[in-house]
Amino acid sequence: MASSTVRPDAQDRPEEHEVARRLLESAAALAYDPATEVDWETPLDKDFHGASPEWSTLYGTAYWAEMSEAQRKELTRQEAASVASTGIWFEMILQQMVLRDVYTKDPTGADVQWALTEIAEECRHSIMFARGAQKLGAPAYRPRRLAVELGRAFKTVAFGEAAYAAILVAEEVLDVMQRDWMRDERVVPFVRTINNIHVVEESRHMKFARAETRRHLDAAGPVRRRIHALVIAIASYVIVTSMVSKDVYANAGLDPERAVREAEANEHHKSMMRSSCSGLMDFLASARLLTGPALIFYKRAHLI
Repeated sequence: MASSTVRPDAQDRPEEHEVARRLLESAAALAYDPATEVDWETPLDKDFHGASPEWSTLYGTAYWAEMSEAQRKELTRQEAASVASTGIWFEMILQQMVLRDVYTKDPTGADVQWALTEIAEECRHSIMFARGAQKLGAPAYRPRRLAVELGRAFKTVAFGEAAYAAILVAEEVLDVMQRDWMRDERVVPFVRTINNIHVVEESRHMKFARAETRRHLDAAGPVRRRIHALVIAIASYVIVTSMVSKDVYANAGLDPERAVREAEANEHHKSMMRSSCSGLMDFLASARLLTGPALIFYKRAHLI
């Protein structure tokens, strides 16, 4: 993705230009304004979950069995807010990488105009997530300091398939869980609306990320491919393990030490993560990005 090298104009890349043109048409036909589409005025109804309970990090554990229904709902609201906060963090990284990628390109080209459209959508998503987390009664969750610094380095140096594939990982994992949440009538209605907006608009971003990953890999030699396969895997591990902050348990009124211990051993949640990433892993395998060293990190993140 992000390189200071001047690249050919869009007309020299007809396939890329055509993908971007179709995505621009889709964005013009189907886009949302969260400021008006989401019900921000109705007070939070605490009889609802913040996410499908099956996606909770404690679902299926002994601790979950002991919790009251009110505690379970509060936990899923805090976890949903943490996922949203992680989404904001990574969307800020994404926006910087995409801007850096198109910095020297022809702004009259469909590819640059699509990139700017994607950035505009991501800006709206970040504001939407922030307002959603606030309405859920959650604090501003932040990734741990190491993840923040690794993200700072990644957005500065990542380019080509390393950048676009990492973007794809973050978007695909969120997409699968949010498709469940937006259909689940146990989830508070405004969160379902947020998830629906994000799923619809992110589907365009994922198509572009897949196309760009393939395009950049066409020019990648075996050494670069292996290096970037590992970089993508490490980035994926950091993203996925940052989704649910350990602070959610204390904020939900639980014993944080016990909750963290049972969450880390929760085989149900690990299985949910693996199933959500089956399509993503198939894509990475087809792109020959599932090398031995990369697999170590995907397994540690329970993505495979």
